[in-house]
Amino acid sequence: MLCCAGHQTSLLLFALLSVSSLLLVDGSHQDQEFGEAVGSRILLQTNPDAHEVHCSRERSRAAWEAIDEYLMPFVEKEKYELPSKCRLRPDNDMFREQEQHKIHFDINEWHCGFCKKAFRAEKFIDQHFENRHKNLVDNSEGRCMADLCGALHCDLMMQFKKPKSKCNAAAATRNRHLCESLADSCFPINQGLAASRLHEFFLRQFCDAHTCSKGTKPFPKGGRKQTNRLYLALSILTLILLPLFYLIVFLHQREMRKGTQDLKRFSKIGQKKKPS
Repeated sequence: MLCCAGHQTSLLLFALLSVSSLLLVDGSHQDQEFGEAVGSRILLQTNPDAHEVHCSRERSRAAWEAIDEYLMPFVEKEKYELPSKCRLRPDNDMFREQEQHKIHFDINEWHCGFCKKAFRAEKFIDQHFENRHKNLVDNSEGRCMADLCGALHCDLMMQFKKPKSKCNAAAATRNRHLCESLADSCFPINQGLAASRLHEFFLRQFCDAHTCSKGTKPFPKGGRKQTNRLYLALSILTLILLPLFYLIVFLHQREMRKGTQDLKRFSKIGQKKKPS
């Protein structure tokens, strides 16, 4: 009896030890999985920070619109190629690839060119790019167009109201220096007549307005939009006046034919009355 009891006790102790060891192994395995999960969450939280963009998309867009509307038409006319060190080049815009993949179907319909998703407003597709296609942004030094807004009059492009406060002379001087440095790097006067002409043009078009003296406005030379509007107005005027011109000509010819027929009728009546 004692032998059987001792044997049963040893079996019970062995079972208890086996269960406890299994629980310890399972607990350590769960702790390891928990540690790996925490580590992966830390990586997921830190990886986006590595791609974090400290550059205003909206102001970068306004800077590029100023370049595209008020500078590029004149650069294209001169058949001039911007130097690689020029910060006004399209490939120096970190959002350029994303902006080119915006498909604007209608006023309230935007599509993503990467994944074909549809959005009701541009701000929503901008958020989509930041959340889903952030890896396509090249956040390297010197590729933030918003940094050039001081020189390129982005506030005017974004149609902000003019501030009622006094002009900040220090800010105007700083913006003018930035503007002149862009002129020097993008249009070196020692690179030929085209570069020299564009250098002078850039100073007049963008830099002269950075002053607290009244009467000087940006973009005095006009740009692409003004040309397009004038062409559109002339086209509409032509479409309206051309049918009107043909209508006048038609009515005039019809009156002429009618007058000729009346003369012939009167002459025949006169000829019939003569014999009597």
